[in-house]
Amino acid sequence: MAAYKLAVLGGGSWGTTVASLVSRNAEVQLWARDSKTVAEINDLRTNSRYLGDAKLHASLRASTDIEAVVADADAVLIAVPSDNFRAVLAAISNSLPAGAPVISLTKGLERETRLSMTEVCREIAPGRPTGVLTGPNLAREILAGQAAASVLALDDPTPNSWLQPLLNVGLFRVYTNPDVIGCELGGVLKNIIAIAVGMGDGLGAGDNTRAALITRGLAEITRLGTALGGKAETFAGLAGMGDMIATCTSPQSRNRHVGLELAKGHSIESIIESMHMVAEGVKSAPTVIELAREHNVAMPIAEDVFKVVTGASNARGVYRGLLRTTAGAESEPG
Repeated sequence: MAAYKLAVLGGGSWGTTVASLVSRNAEVQLWARDSKTVAEINDLRTNSRYLGDAKLHASLRASTDIEAVVADADAVLIAVPSDNFRAVLAAISNSLPAGAPVISLTKGLERETRLSMTEVCREIAPGRPTGVLTGPNLAREILAGQAAASVLALDDPTPNSWLQPLLNVGLFRVYTNPDVIGCELGGVLKNIIAIAVGMGDGLGAGDNTRAALITRGLAEITRLGTALGGKAETFAGLAGMGDMIATCTSPQSRNRHVGLELAKGHSIESIIESMHMVAEGVKSAPTVIELAREHNVAMPIAEDVFKVVTGASNARGVYRGLLRTTAGAESEPG
């Protein structure tokens, strides 16, 4: 397996974690925009801005030269925010080796086009396997060697035979799933529910309320996910329920943190300004609501989150997605 070369684009917490992890099985080069981050990774084996003093694998190399990083890669994994994804991919489209799979590690939607990241990949770099690596993956826990599981979904399963073993490292287990859009949407949509849960937690809601929000939230994302072409069973797996549990309950969750801060009365602008990591749920909420309305899918919890992050309501509105004046069958929206 050491003969394989992987490129990871994005020097944030998740990109750095995946790059360090897979360095045990392959030759990995990490691209980061910031020269100080690159120097720290190469010289000190840390990325303190995102991962504290956690040590990175000794063989991992970082560079600011994006074309050199991808030039001879067997696969390219992209872990940049959704609003930078297209530009980063376009910058390397002429340097990508023929046939190298492009894998998204980003859990967001492109605002202007409402495309998923794999759809952007097919548009900018067509004619190659495209997919997503997603699941309940909190970077610091995985870098620390704690057990975790993820899902690799490719539109062409051919690379699974060599890529899946490369990504399986230690206690990090990677499963395959052919439902690319379902896996991708699971990672996108759960972020909005995590903001709702964070608001509820910040307002002093109990465990029962949290469980209800997560469960009803899962029903919402499954409705929209299947309307957009995903399979219902995907949302009951690691890419759906698994990722939602981690994102809705962990103190490490960026989106839950946003909800907690909204519950304190802070504006979304001040919250985002105070964070040096991206909370994709805030950026995805308007696009998700547009898609839900277009496909006539009821998403009352997501609607309330959308109102709060756009300033049309306050954090207490999170309860309106759960506590209706009437309750019908559990299979019904509301």
